Amino acid sequence: MKIASWAAAALMAASLTSPAFATDGATKEQAVAMVKKGIGHIKSAGPEKAYAAFTGKDKLFIDRDLYLVVYGLDGKVLAHGQNEKQVGKNLLEMTDIDGKYFVKERVAMVRAKPTGAWQEYKFTNPMNKKIEPKVMYCEKLDETAVCGGVYP
Repeated sequence: MKIASWAAAALMAASLTSPAFATDGATKEQAVAMVKKGIGHIKSAGPEKAYAAFTGKDKLFIDRDLYLVVYGLDGKVLAHGQNEKQVGKNLLEMTDIDGKYFVKERVAMVRAKPTGAWQEYKFTNPMNKKIEPKVMYCEKLDETAVCGGVYP
């Protein structure tokens, strides 16, 4: 009986350290740093080059589940680190699985708090392709919202 209990405990411990159970995503601190790095790149390289780098999956602007998205304050996607098909589309009326208008909320959020704010919603995690809670950090730059999010 003791061997069975020990074996069960060992199996449980091994499963908790396996990649399937590991939390290998980026942190909130890394999201803030990535947004600031993206803003710096937009300022130094110009929007056209920076947006191309973000959308082109430049390794400097992608870290596991963390990537940058830039919206015009009208809801139009200007750059997207995971889905280049969204670039040029107005997503102001887009909702998450719970019906939350997350792009509309994001734009309003940066207008109200341009120096940075967090938003919660649900979105597809690029690492496991599952819809999960996500937190997105955004800062206003000119007439855009520069955002990066993580799955806590």
